[in-house]
Amino acid sequence: MSNTSALSRKENIQKLTTTLYDLLVIGGGITGAGIALDAASRGLSVALIEQEDFASGTSSKSTKLIHGGLRYLKQFEVALVREVGQERAIVHKLAPHLVIPEKMLLPFTKGGTFGYWTTSAALKVYDMLAGVSGDDKRVMLSKSETEQEEPLLRKDILLGSGLYAEYRTDDARLTIENIKLASQHGALALNYIRAEEIAYDDQGKTVSINCLDRDTNTPISIKAKQFINAAGPWVDELRKKDQSLEGKRLFLSKGVHIVVPHKKIPVKHSLYIDTPDGRMIFIIPRLTVTYIGTTDTEYKGDKNRVLTNKKDVQYLLDAVNAMLPSCGLKEKDVVSSWAGLRPLIYEEGKSASEISRKDEIFESKSGLLSIAGGKLTGYRKMSEKIVDLVAERISESESRTFKECYTDKLFLAGGPFSDSQEVVLYVEKISTRIKQLGLAEYFAAYLVYNYGQQSELILDNLSKYKSGNIEVDLARAELDFGIKNELVITAEDFFNRRTGRLYFNIDTIPTVLDAIIEDLSDYFEWNVEKKINQKNIILERIKELSSFE
Repeated sequence: MSNTSALSRKENIQKLTTTLYDLLVIGGGITGAGIALDAASRGLSVALIEQEDFASGTSSKSTKLIHGGLRYLKQFEVALVREVGQERAIVHKLAPHLVIPEKMLLPFTKGGTFGYWTTSAALKVYDMLAGVSGDDKRVMLSKSETEQEEPLLRKDILLGSGLYAEYRTDDARLTIENIKLASQHGALALNYIRAEEIAYDDQGKTVSINCLDRDTNTPISIKAKQFINAAGPWVDELRKKDQSLEGKRLFLSKGVHIVVPHKKIPVKHSLYIDTPDGRMIFIIPRLTVTYIGTTDTEYKGDKNRVLTNKKDVQYLLDAVNAMLPSCGLKEKDVVSSWAGLRPLIYEEGKSASEISRKDEIFESKSGLLSIAGGKLTGYRKMSEKIVDLVAERISESESRTFKECYTDKLFLAGGPFSDSQEVVLYVEKISTRIKQLGLAEYFAAYLVYNYGQQSELILDNLSKYKSGNIEVDLARAELDFGIKNELVITAEDFFNRRTGRLYFNIDTIPTVLDAIIEDLSDYFEWNVEKKINQKNIILERIKELSSFE
């Protein structure tokens, strides 16, 4: 079995504890996953550990856009806009089924953030910096043209709009596909391994990390020559364990998104709109739902339990209703939500929305490298920068040579596709099979945008399930794929980070939940108590995501 089969976990733990790795990465979000892929593909021996599931922190709770950072032009961060714009094109090329072109409409209104000339100029600069060409270049629309494009917009204040290109993604799927590709290049990545204590040699240099395997509640130790702390919002906690938390530190900003049925807000385009308090939020249609976000407020609570509250929901509803009043959204319309933390670098006197999204690397006396800040879009360049440092260190001490970074040429699993049009054609191909099976048509796009060409492996496996309910059989086939290829070991791994059902298909969960719990129990030999506990966790998560205090 592969390193990414949950059924190989016992053997992988044995390997993890008996190997001296070139590099141990702590943190299984998109940054850690990108680092593992970059390092392993260059020829370093790599292990990665994550205290929860992969992408369970910030990397499953973003706005799910691989975007060029238009809002950063307002802060004059020209270099940042240029870099993330260029990276956006690269990541789209590597996985066009996961990074999907999305036309974004930016309306300008009386008294709003942007006027015609500022919108036109900003979008033109944005296109130039991001290297946008062809049909993706911005188009300026008059008021009447905007009304035709998006009839729901409030007409009494509307002046016109700009139509430009963004790219929608699934951040958790992007993370797991980087993990899988890193594993194909020899990396060993495991979830539910928590770093507890750092061990040092006589010179005070880090030599190993004492950990807890949270799946079996067993202590283990992992040895490596170099260590990278890519723990996102938990970066400073590991720096504190290393007694190196000094100077710059993290500022945690809470971002909330809410999900409503698409019929409640049937927008024709993704929108980037003003809020009554002068910020801006996104409204993004996705299959059968539309999601809205985000907030940007300082957070000092429990990092392991970040929840959406009534105030968050009302803020987003008010913003939508102010610009699309005919929708008349109410709290009862919200079917799901997510709340996450942005690990920003603290800047004196700046609010959460004003703080730069640039990444930084911190090096301690023990040799521990920590990386924080940055954007989802920039994960590949962040990885390249810090792996350059690690490769240089090992080269100097051992006279070894490593390849230069070439992750811009490594296609993620589910592809390759030559372009977006080929993805569209593939959705049509899968749609034919979906209809023959009697599944709702949207499941074709759901499968392809999650799994790409791996969709056929899942559909080919359907025949062994005969529950009498095709939706249940599909979920079971997905679970089988997730356990054997994507290190799924809990119900929430499956319903949240691998399939996105908790956010985007929450109403499908009650139908399939019992079957999924039974299959997990069969694979991992759970007792009755664990089965009940796992089911209750999902029921509690549904409640947390869809009702607010």
